[in-house]
Amino acid sequence: MSTLKTSIFLKISIIIIIGLLLLIPASMIKTLIVERENTQKEAILEVSSKWSGEQTISGPYISIPYYRYIKQFNKDSIEKIIQVKEYIHFLPTALKINGNISPECRSRGIYEIVVYTSKLNISGTFNNIIFSDLDIALKDIQFDKAFVSIGINDLRGIEKQIILNWNDDKLSFNPGTVTNDILESGINASVKIYSNDSASYKFSFDLDLKGSQQLYFIPVGEVTDVTITSKWNNPSFNGAFLPDSRNISDSGFTANWNILNLNRNFPQKWIGSNNNTNSSAFGIDLLLPVDNYQKSMRSIKYAILFIVFTFIVFFFVEVLNKIFIHPVQYILVGIALIVFYTLLLSVSEYLNYNLAFIISALATLLLISGYVRAILKSNSLTGLISGILLILYTFIFVIIQLQDYALLIGSIGIFIILGLVMYLSRKIDWYNLKMGE
Repeated sequence: MSTLKTSIFLKISIIIIIGLLLLIPASMIKTLIVERENTQKEAILEVSSKWSGEQTISGPYISIPYYRYIKQFNKDSIEKIIQVKEYIHFLPTALKINGNISPECRSRGIYEIVVYTSKLNISGTFNNIIFSDLDIALKDIQFDKAFVSIGINDLRGIEKQIILNWNDDKLSFNPGTVTNDILESGINASVKIYSNDSASYKFSFDLDLKGSQQLYFIPVGEVTDVTITSKWNNPSFNGAFLPDSRNISDSGFTANWNILNLNRNFPQKWIGSNNNTNSSAFGIDLLLPVDNYQKSMRSIKYAILFIVFTFIVFFFVEVLNKIFIHPVQYILVGIALIVFYTLLLSVSEYLNYNLAFIISALATLLLISGYVRAILKSNSLTGLISGILLILYTFIFVIIQLQDYALLIGSIGIFIILGLVMYLSRKIDWYNLKMGE
């Protein structure tokens, strides 16, 4: 015990070992944060499975089957002709989508999930559908088998029967897709297509669709114009394209996209399944105002800073005031610093994250301050240590709020802390220093 009290290097070694050991429960809390986040995702999937999942609207596409003939030779070198059925796909010349999204929050246990209902009006034209440049004989094209397809990720979200206005005709859609060249899930309707290249087709339909969290669109038009409004005031615009104009206020948002065919990497017509349209999807993510798990994960990354700086302060108190602080007391204070993160995680699941941070920080400060007062029996030293911890918690709180500048502010803060430590220790004679009793 006397060696522990007098040997400064032994004490430093013990403090370092304690600090490293405390990183083990810190890493366990990181794992706990991930587990809680996964539980939230499972709750979202459960609600989505009963309501409807994320939705992506694709199309409409005109698809027309045709026969292609292939020469083959059998084992006796006898030639035979094989008839293969393929599809020609045409995209609209103009596509216009106007819609309104009505989100609402659903609860599953302690978790909230955003679901929505949407009312969309989709209209446009197919002009100049030219067959003469396809190098396909017109007799091989089955014009009477032509159909229009609309891609919808989760068909359970369709709330009303969809009627397609096709020129002067009113047509009902059928469930499913005829071919998987473009779509894996969707609806289709048989339409009249003529063989002359000058034919023009106008279309429109209303789509009442339920979904969860996301509503995306594929810009299949030569010109695609999408306007979406909603009362949701915390949207995130994601995907391949951002809105050309948007207005977000406390009462909701309005966003407009205007996308040309030159902005995406697939043509207006093709044969077979040679193009991937999903890479051009864009739309809206309906976010909840707070992501407490992401913020908790960001805050615990600074656990090593709390432990190291608090232990340095304790060590300097020992050195400069000739006071002996037992390693067990270091351990208890370190555990209190780690418990802060479990408090923060658990409280933030029920309260606003900022409020949860303040409650957890104050509770930890009171616990450590009371303990320090009891072991040091000095109001001034207790006030010093409490003030330093308060500055640290305030520093972390500011970093979490300033997400874009977190690295910059964090680096500057750590640099200043290092400078203070070097300044305070500049006159200590480490070779002749002995710990006090």
